[in-house]
Amino acid sequence: MEIDRREFVVMPAAAMAGSLFGADAETPWQRKIRRLGQTNMTEHDPVTLNVEEWADYWASLKIDAVMVSVTGIMAFYQTKVPFHRKGKYLGDRDFFGDCCAAAKKRGIRVIARMSPDLNWGEALNAHPEWFQRDAQGNPVTLPVEEKLYLTCMFSTYMTDYMTAIMKEINSLYDVDGLFTNGWPPLGNLPVCFCDQCRRLPKPGTVAYWEKFNERVVYLWKLYDSIAKEKTRSNFFFANLGGGIRSSASLVELGELCEWFQSDNQGRGGDDTPIWGCALQGRVCRAVQKGKMANNVTGAWSTGTPRWRNVYKSEAEERMWFNETLASGLVPYHHLIGAEKGMGEDRRWLEPAHQYFNWMAKHDPHFVAKRSIANIGVVMGQRTQLFYNPPFRGARSEGWSLRTMLGEYMDGLYYALLEGRFLFDFVHEDKLALDEIARYSALLLPNIALLSDAQCHQLRAYVEQGGSLLATFETGMYDERNQRRPDFGLADVFGIRKAGAIVGTLPWANAYLARIERSHPIVNGFSGTNWIPGAEYRQPVAPVESPVLSVVPGFTAYPPELSYPAQPRTSEPAVVVREKGKSRLVWFPGDIERTMWRSGHTDLSRLLQNSIRWVAGADVPVTMTGKGLVETFAWETEAGFAVHVLNYTNPAVHRGWIRDFFPVGPQEVTMKLPAGRRVRRVELLRAEKDIPFRMTDGAIRFTVPAVLDYEVAALYSA
Repeated sequence: MEIDRREFVVMPAAAMAGSLFGADAETPWQRKIRRLGQTNMTEHDPVTLNVEEWADYWASLKIDAVMVSVTGIMAFYQTKVPFHRKGKYLGDRDFFGDCCAAAKKRGIRVIARMSPDLNWGEALNAHPEWFQRDAQGNPVTLPVEEKLYLTCMFSTYMTDYMTAIMKEINSLYDVDGLFTNGWPPLGNLPVCFCDQCRRLPKPGTVAYWEKFNERVVYLWKLYDSIAKEKTRSNFFFANLGGGIRSSASLVELGELCEWFQSDNQGRGGDDTPIWGCALQGRVCRAVQKGKMANNVTGAWSTGTPRWRNVYKSEAEERMWFNETLASGLVPYHHLIGAEKGMGEDRRWLEPAHQYFNWMAKHDPHFVAKRSIANIGVVMGQRTQLFYNPPFRGARSEGWSLRTMLGEYMDGLYYALLEGRFLFDFVHEDKLALDEIARYSALLLPNIALLSDAQCHQLRAYVEQGGSLLATFETGMYDERNQRRPDFGLADVFGIRKAGAIVGTLPWANAYLARIERSHPIVNGFSGTNWIPGAEYRQPVAPVESPVLSVVPGFTAYPPELSYPAQPRTSEPAVVVREKGKSRLVWFPGDIERTMWRSGHTDLSRLLQNSIRWVAGADVPVTMTGKGLVETFAWETEAGFAVHVLNYTNPAVHRGWIRDFFPVGPQEVTMKLPAGRRVRRVELLRAEKDIPFRMTDGAIRFTVPAVLDYEVAALYSA
């Protein structure tokens, strides 16, 4: 790729912060960042990477900060820290220093990147206490490279060795922040049997998680104090991400960290849905309160098997950038290695260059101030980490606890998209009334672990007129994963547990739901008395005038026996209740997970109807049209923005996207806050103004077509 140096007259967005953030000189610099980049450096790069070309490329993308490797398993500079091995191609070169100086010369901030999770045998021999051990006491090696050993975060490796490197970097270079990759661990809690860890609670328990979080917070504060020894504006941050299954307490770190680095680089050949990046954005917004949050998009071939030095599908990368922007995150372009100066495969350079420059033209519309959504989806971090379903042995093939837990959110998320709902995520530890009062309804997709205090907060929300939808075992366990005798929210929903969980046997039908009476949640089910139930259910006691009742499962094969022995029962398949202004829906079955596994459209319709009923008619934004789309609406620096992501694609459930399939007109109606008017509506991808009309405090306009992504920017007077 040829770099046009004339582009450098356009300064990075952070340098132009006055136009985006007013004259607030006290706004932390990281909150002014709009674009980020990184070439993840290899041992060979000191003799192959063209530093000037590298810096020119990132400057041409108008990025505000770049990650530069200080160390991973080796040093990229002339270190004096013992056991900090230098790369075999480093020689006497100060490779990190050269890159740092080149970026600074172009007005780009530099983050010093470190990875504390691995080290070599010589360090193990000198400091055996630094490393993880298996149950037999053996050091744990990296499967792909047995000469590398996993370090233990509870050891002095983190407090002595890593701090020595950080202090050395501070003393030598003009860096703006310190960053660790590979710590804290993403998605799974560590399992270690070293001498330090044997004194901790059992791995995988809530008690262990509490000690884990104590250690994370301690180290985070320690590293941040070292960063601030450089300047007060410097800080430490680390890789986070993991979606709703983050290993570290998101709320604790949300209060502490200045920069949420979502290492959610992409999907591969598995069945991960395309909205994985947008989901991560919702997680970040739930815990960060406007602080810096980004998503790392890998240009390399994410997935299994991997080719880390080869470009992925351009369309897939572009959709990941789209979701990053739409969900309120800062985009981050990530490359690996620089053979032949900037990589043997240079296909990954120009698409990001074009995308980031398009974004830079419209920066004020991507500074999201406030979400415009009336529905909150509770994310149960403890449930994702510790919930152990009592039926886990019922399925013999392909069973994975982690996969199963993800299916609850996947199923609900899909129904929300199909229903065109605007929604935010709400962390289970942020259920105070002042946090959730703005939502007309909260949805709890099998949030099995809820403390007494959290149940009290949800009870207070209902007493103030808020509505709830919950499923399956929500609130059946307390925050320490202890099973209650009955649901923690039994009084709110008017339900009572009535027996053990019922599953679906092999060669059997799952239970059916019989329609007993008309109600908005069963709209559209004409011509049938039966609709699907769910794979598992927690029976509840009979209620007065049920909308749906349970028809117990029966034989599926042979078909001659496929009829119900008991065609009607008094067991409710849903409990629907109105309490003052509140509307309440309880599904005893794992309906959202079953919808995800089966793909059954009746279950999606039932969920959509139920969500629509509990949320009520006061909808801030409606969008009608064909296609599967995800919508975000924000108040921005310029006014408002409505983002439309087009997921109508054969690869929506299995990567990668190969091409885009446009959808036609999308009719948008948006209610405006009192006293606000719109003077102009511009489509940022089409780069043209469109007509609109204002009536009764609402604006109406039509987005003519959406290829992959469109942003309707509303300039507010």
